Amino acid sequence: VVTLSLLMYPVLRSLALQVHSAITGSYVSGTHSIAFINCLNEQIAKDIARAIMDKKLAAYVNILPKSLALYFWKGELEESTEILLLVKTRTSKIGELSNYVRSIHPFEIPEIISLPIDQGNPLYLKWIEESVPRD
Repeated sequence: VVTLSLLMYPVLRSLALQVHSAITGSYVSGTHSIAFINCLNEQIAKDIARAIMDKKLAAYVNILPKSLALYFWKGELEESTEILLLVKTRTSKIGELSNYVRSIHPFEIPEIISLPIDQGNPLYLKWIEESVPRD
């Protein structure tokens, strides 16, 4: 019973948030997220951003210019430049987004992390919701 409850929690939470939002007309914190995806260069970033948009996995993708990155890879300190994607989407789409990006990304282990959107412009958040189809 405990295992089933834990497995059903995300589904039940999502339904409860949808009902709350529909009844109150207010934004529920965490309904949408921003995903961060690193890319080797601008062309890869554009290709991945377009693929994400074509699959309707996001409402909006920013492609930020080069930044310097320092990280450990296979025990060695590495330094490189990267392009960062900021992907605005429904929180419920993060798993699907992550799986899709991993399937097309050239990195062995691409950075795909997300943060929930706590608050923001209600009209913009509604636009994200309208732009990204429900599950």
